[in-house]
Amino acid sequence: MTPIPTRNDALALMHEYTASDSLRKHMLAVESAMHAYAGRFGEDPDRWALAGLLHDFDYERYPNAGHAADAEHPAEGVRVLRDRGYPEDVLQAILGHATYTGVPRETRMAKCLFAVDELTGLITATALVKPSRSVRDVDARSVRKKMKDKAFARGVSREDVVTGASELGVDLDEHIQFVIDAMCGVAPSLGLG
Repeated sequence: MTPIPTRNDALALMHEYTASDSLRKHMLAVESAMHAYAGRFGEDPDRWALAGLLHDFDYERYPNAGHAADAEHPAEGVRVLRDRGYPEDVLQAILGHATYTGVPRETRMAKCLFAVDELTGLITATALVKPSRSVRDVDARSVRKKMKDKAFARGVSREDVVTGASELGVDLDEHIQFVIDAMCGVAPSLGLG
């Protein structure tokens, strides 16, 4: 396998490209879920975490409102990462998290990135409406309840959350709780402590 750049290198790149605090926190949440799932599946946690940490790093510069398959986000970001020597499996996972790229999610890493991406947003939104604003006060039941409210966190694709769990081969409620637990481990850095 191709050696991976360090987390510090990835963080520096994320900070260089991303000014939005909320987008940075989203990437940290996805990183935590990817790291946890890699451990569960016996995969390389650092490698999987890189995919989570960098999956949206180019989103502000290249937002891709038109959903072009090979331009803007995530294609531009993947070009930057490829030039910097990031491994191909990480790049394919990043491309696959955006369905409009047409890149199939063939690896477990790619399936996992897709499965946790939208879900972390829904969990964050659920935490932020709690009186404590803490992810530690969120459980799968409360997230499932919020999923039914189409006006809540309108930008989160419920279909992607359900499809992601199915593709990953995990029970939806267990998946939601697993990602909540991963996010609890880094709650202060997410502003959800």
